[in-house]
Amino acid sequence: MGNGNMDFGSRASGRLLARLLVGTALGAGMLTAGTAMSVAHAQSATRAQSISLPAQSLGQSLRQLAAQTGLQIAFGTADVGGAAAPAVSGNLSPEQALQRLLAGSGLNYRFTGPNTVSVQSASASAATGGLSVSANGAVVLDTIDVTTLGSGGSVNNVQINTADLAQKAPADLQEVFANEPKVAVGSSLPMSQKVYVQGIEETNLAVTVDGARQNNKVFHHNATNLIDPSLLKAVSIDAGVAPADAGPGALGGSIAYETKDARDLLEPGKSLGGLVTGTYDFNSETSTVGLAAYGMKDGLEFFGYLNFAKGDNYTAGNGSEVGGTSANLLSGIGKVAYQAENGYRFELSHEQLRDDAPRPFRANMGELDPPKYWEPKIRDYTLDRSSTVFTFTDDSPEGWWDPKVVIAYTSATVETLIYPRPVAPSTVSATYTGIGKTESLNGKAENRFALDMGSITAGFDFYKDTADLDAKEDSSTEHASNVGLYAQARLEPWERARLSFGTRGDNQWFEGTTGQEWTNAGLSGNISGEYDLVPEFLTAKAGYSHIWAGVPLAENFNFNPKWNYGDGPKPVTSDNFTAGLVATYEGFTLEGGIFRTDIYDARTAYWAPGRAIEAHDVRSQGFSLGGGYDWGAGNLSVKYVNIDVTIDGGPADSYLGNYLATPVGQIFTLAAVHRFDDWGVTVGGDVEIALDYDKLPKGSKRIEGHEVVNVFVEYQPESHPNLTFRGEVKNLFDENYASRATYGQEFNDVKPLLEPGRSFRLSATAKF
Repeated sequence: MGNGNMDFGSRASGRLLARLLVGTALGAGMLTAGTAMSVAHAQSATRAQSISLPAQSLGQSLRQLAAQTGLQIAFGTADVGGAAAPAVSGNLSPEQALQRLLAGSGLNYRFTGPNTVSVQSASASAATGGLSVSANGAVVLDTIDVTTLGSGGSVNNVQINTADLAQKAPADLQEVFANEPKVAVGSSLPMSQKVYVQGIEETNLAVTVDGARQNNKVFHHNATNLIDPSLLKAVSIDAGVAPADAGPGALGGSIAYETKDARDLLEPGKSLGGLVTGTYDFNSETSTVGLAAYGMKDGLEFFGYLNFAKGDNYTAGNGSEVGGTSANLLSGIGKVAYQAENGYRFELSHEQLRDDAPRPFRANMGELDPPKYWEPKIRDYTLDRSSTVFTFTDDSPEGWWDPKVVIAYTSATVETLIYPRPVAPSTVSATYTGIGKTESLNGKAENRFALDMGSITAGFDFYKDTADLDAKEDSSTEHASNVGLYAQARLEPWERARLSFGTRGDNQWFEGTTGQEWTNAGLSGNISGEYDLVPEFLTAKAGYSHIWAGVPLAENFNFNPKWNYGDGPKPVTSDNFTAGLVATYEGFTLEGGIFRTDIYDARTAYWAPGRAIEAHDVRSQGFSLGGGYDWGAGNLSVKYVNIDVTIDGGPADSYLGNYLATPVGQIFTLAAVHRFDDWGVTVGGDVEIALDYDKLPKGSKRIEGHEVVNVFVEYQPESHPNLTFRGEVKNLFDENYASRATYGQEFNDVKPLLEPGRSFRLSATAKF
């Protein structure tokens, strides 16, 4: 197979066919069962899922309902005001939950699309001159003036909500982004996993955790952002085009991680709660235990969660033990909050993750072949990431007053032994400890102004980033500070149209390892929109952005105090374009899109004195296709992406692509799930097929494709709904492979880090 062509070849056509048949049978079987059980519940808004909303302000409940279900809810802040909402929980459809929230409030709702709903007061709706009644008897509106909610601003968005995470029960970032072929995650180890969105490495995106900027370009053999999925509530990705309020540096888009809090877990009617969860993976004999306690009373909230994983090396699909893959992860989060009667909410959180274990010498790959004689195969790494965030919001905003203030301190530290080449005649390396640390003090203050046709968010943000290396004679530091002003409008200017546009201006101060300083400034802008060509059936969408991102800090472990910066590093910029069509009909969805990202003067500094400001131009372009069916008790999706990445006009490879991009090619995913509500049983599975790829620099070897099948069954007894039991088989057919985004698969002298072979996993969760 060459250049991404869809020629399966003779290498594994039989095995590929078998997996396709399994995946197709899995989806078809569930589709048949689901169709027989409930064709009437075809719309996504009527699909039942686990929803948990405590008694609180109606505005906050509507926001949480949107986050938990993926529903886009719009409402007038004056209409909602300080209204209270009852606790709503259980296995409900989003529409059922919305009905319960609005019961007795004097507010009505109207679905304006398959996943969008508008809310308004009955008096306001009467003034519009007409009411209608939906099929279920709910009063709905013909016309509405609302304030649109959501973080939108992009028409190429990936949303993973609370229900998705509960269904996936992910153990690492690869599993978080399963069934999202636009998002590739390299490495099998959480401490060296890197996320690529449409082929672009995450350091070229605006990445936040609970609104806190992440600046973690420490060591290219380690993860950029170590994330524990057990702490997550939701993830939102703007691929390519991102709004101005996503933050500075959104060259290839943005990733926003959101962690859990007490309101997400507390059972209705209770002021205190807790949970215990345990998982055992038989392949690596890894045990994972999570403990949480949380509560709410008189406006005060607290949430504490601790998660610990300990285990041995796993076995790959070829039957060999993969050294340096044992688990030793400790993570936790603590949150305290107070919400006043007027809706003002103050929250302080601290998140800490620590991975401390022997790893492959280069933790994102297996080993060099042949290895360097003075280097061991395994060395100890300690990776520590922390994030402290203060947030102020108004959960009962009125009119033009809807503020948000975030102040955060984040850091990431990597400590390991350095093995320099021995100086002859010695054959022993004179090792020393290297410690790389990045820190960021950052924040923003913004206000969302409600308008009749939508909203405008305006504010300013800042960051003060430091990257430091403590490593013998190479010890040195770089600094970067930035202040930005931004505004983003999200409007519904006329019926069937949604428009988002914004701009930001940034001023950056950069200081190199030599103490030299440079000041740069630039403007960014974006525009995107959707138009319903055929209402409730066919929607067209498109977007464009130009981003100015200043000068990025270099990787800590490449620092050199003798760097020659010449006339100074150039600010990096980018242009993004995306367009597509989405069709929906009675639970069926079909979509397709094209995209392109061009990044100019992307800095990739290396240790050599003359390579401090080395930079490259990157292009990622391609197209995606997808389809699915939601039958209420389950759903099926099939997705495909074809991504072509070049650097300086030539094919990309994973070495030149460090902190830039990675080869991707063609990836198919298929996922299906079905709930047997009468039995409390959910079954599901997913398939990933990556085709062989050889659009690589001359002399590289072909990146082998793979076909991986995962299945699960989950049981929640009706008599004890606080208990959940789950069994999974990962890599059902024991495929021997490396993830497509894993480093070094195209090089003849690299043995890539293989994924685990067939793995049986059992887990149980108890809530109190």
